[in-house]
Amino acid sequence: MLRLENLAKLYGLKVVFKGVSCRFTAGSITLLAGGNGAGKSTLLRIVAGLSRPSAGEVVFDGTGAGGIAREDGPRLAYLGHATFVYPGLSALENLQFWARAHGLRPSRAELLALLEHVGLAAHAEERAGVFSRGMAQRLNLARVLLLDADLVLLDEPGTGLDVTSMALVRREMLAARERGACVIVVSHDLAGDSPLADRLLLLEDRRLAYDGPPQGLAAVDSVLNAATGSVKASDAGEVPA
Repeated sequence: MLRLENLAKLYGLKVVFKGVSCRFTAGSITLLAGGNGAGKSTLLRIVAGLSRPSAGEVVFDGTGAGGIAREDGPRLAYLGHATFVYPGLSALENLQFWARAHGLRPSRAELLALLEHVGLAAHAEERAGVFSRGMAQRLNLARVLLLDADLVLLDEPGTGLDVTSMALVRREMLAARERGACVIVVSHDLAGDSPLADRLLLLEDRRLAYDGPPQGLAAVDSVLNAATGSVKASDAGEVPA
């Protein structure tokens, strides 16, 4: 579905990362980990088309979820640190706006069902500007689900969410993989996210330091500790498949 070819990002003379090359397939969940400033969010924004690489390129192979041909590239959904919530609009109006922006025409009943799914049905007519961070993030998740995307990019989706809400996010990650989407997640909770993932990418020392299964974390303990400050994988036990 997607490949990165020798990507680099510089800010002036500062190299964030360089030489990043890898391939992503449909029906998979990839975790992107690394320390603060390693370039995780920057890399995700480049994949989303929100930032330009200093070198290299992002290449789509012309197919979406389930191998369906997409001449104009895969349908993409991005959840970043900003919630993309319009504070003057209600939760329902936000979804209606996002749907129109993407050429979609869901019914009111379908949008209300989506708000019910993310636990916001009781707040459908409330202005989003009064929402807590967690509620705004739930509404943002509803936007991602609305698009039924081929490529789902999640940048620390647990930010501002309680345990129940994070469980919802993880269920939707699995559901997206099941329907054939490619899911890429910037994660600071490797213990919670690794059991869901097929693959782990670790950015460290301005390069892609590890590309392999989450079960291989024990092989990169020193890099993992530097990147996340977490306990060694070998101390915590093997990460389940």
